[in-house]
Amino acid sequence: MMAASLEAKLAAVVRPVFTAPILRSLARLALCSAFIQGPLVKILDFGGAIAEMEHFGLLPAPLFAIGVIIFELSMSALIVFGVFRWAAATGLAVFTLTATFLAFRFWELPPGLERSMTMNGFFEHVGLVGAFTLVAWHDLREHGPS
Repeated sequence: MMAASLEAKLAAVVRPVFTAPILRSLARLALCSAFIQGPLVKILDFGGAIAEMEHFGLLPAPLFAIGVIIFELSMSALIVFGVFRWAAATGLAVFTLTATFLAFRFWELPPGLERSMTMNGFFEHVGLVGAFTLVAWHDLREHGPS
């Protein structure tokens, strides 16, 4: 009983901060930051973007690079500005999960630092998938079709 009461009191203190529209907007921007920064880097170094696509066996590499740039920027914009947010979050969750299994195959590496770092990257991206799933769930719950 005491723990529930303490939790309720603490929640009442932090609720105004966590429910403030500016914090939610900043959180969505932070969540999408890698999907904004990554395409901008690809635009500025398109040769590097092509090399990255080739490295992962995605051919024709220029077409994949352009597709990734457009997809990541457009889905991020939809999430940040709240247009079909649930659909964009679902799209980035699926994209991120697919890219994670493509780019972070830690199980193929021998034990050591590289495997450990790759495993960390894998699970960080799984965390992003979870976050995008929560964004989609919340948006459908609050604003989505009935």
